[in-house]
Amino acid sequence: MKQTFLNRLIWMLLIWGGSVMALFAVSMVFRLLMSAAGFKSH
Repeated sequence: MKQTFLNRLIWMLLIWGGSVMALFAVSMVFRLLMSAAGFKSH
């Protein structure tokens, strides 16, 4: 029982971390595209 809970927790953290990294990568790509098109954020 203890092992399966730890396993699920590790998988949940890995999936969450992966989704955060994917969102960061997508936002960086959009930021690069916008700056290449001439838009500035400030």
